[in-house]
Amino acid sequence: MPDFKRRSHILFLIFASMAAASVTAASMAAASMTAASMAAGAAGEPSHKPRARDLGVPFDGTPGPLNAITDVAGVIVGHTTLISGSGKLQVGRGPVRTGVTAVLPRGQDSLSNPVFAAWFSQNGNGEMTGTAWVEESGFLEGPVMITNTHSVGVVRDAVIQWRMAHAGADATGFYWSLPVVAETWDGWLNDINGFHVKPEHVLHALDNAHAGAVEEGSVGGGTGMICNGYKGGIGSSSRRLQPKDGGYTVGVLVQCNYGTRDNLRIAGIPVGREIPAPEPYAYLPWGLAEHGSIIVVVATDAPLLAHQL
Repeated sequence: MPDFKRRSHILFLIFASMAAASVTAASMAAASMTAASMAAGAAGEPSHKPRARDLGVPFDGTPGPLNAITDVAGVIVGHTTLISGSGKLQVGRGPVRTGVTAVLPRGQDSLSNPVFAAWFSQNGNGEMTGTAWVEESGFLEGPVMITNTHSVGVVRDAVIQWRMAHAGADATGFYWSLPVVAETWDGWLNDINGFHVKPEHVLHALDNAHAGAVEEGSVGGGTGMICNGYKGGIGSSSRRLQPKDGGYTVGVLVQCNYGTRDNLRIAGIPVGREIPAPEPYAYLPWGLAEHGSIIVVVATDAPLLAHQL
């Protein structure tokens, strides 16, 4: 039998508003890397912790007021975080370290007011449902959900349930939905085969999504993730273009779960290589730096069509 292994993956889902302008790749990349750095360094109750810029880390670009994906008007984010148990793994009982994150591009109006969207897989074999319709239509209709690898199905089904409860039938009188649900694997810290994410957890993340500051770190779908040998999870950032470039905002939310400490770079500096102590987390099964995954959700208020994203 061949030795099939899960490869690393980098998946992007990008959505925008209307007609035709330009957002620089540099702005999007800067926001993405800042968000990943925040996710790799944050844990616990993030609202009580300083963020990287608060500590003087000199990231490139000018962030929006919140330095989060919610700087793009209309975008709201919700989490359900599941933490219980400790000690040795008992499948079906725990420890539980997992959850669900919801990103709604037009708030609660996302179901009836789609946005232009596109998606891109840089490499690997991670799952993101609903992308065939995004690619075919150029639209994102509804939320973007992020969870663990083995909970993609229940999250997808619960989003359809939520849609039926919150939005009417289409013009032909039918209800239908192809939700976008992405994943990364949290089975090193979480009882992933215990299937602890339930439909009510998905509905909670959707119903409690809000504007303003985004909870980061060990929250939502990022609760059980590891990044660069440290605790990973959810991170968010934004960049605002100069008025001469249109003044548009690019916001990013990531769920990061990849890499060894040697890969850790902060503001371009290979910080991880300068830390001689043993990694805080035990040797991971995949072990190699190129393995792992990250989901990147990018939002912008620039007037872009789907083929421009």
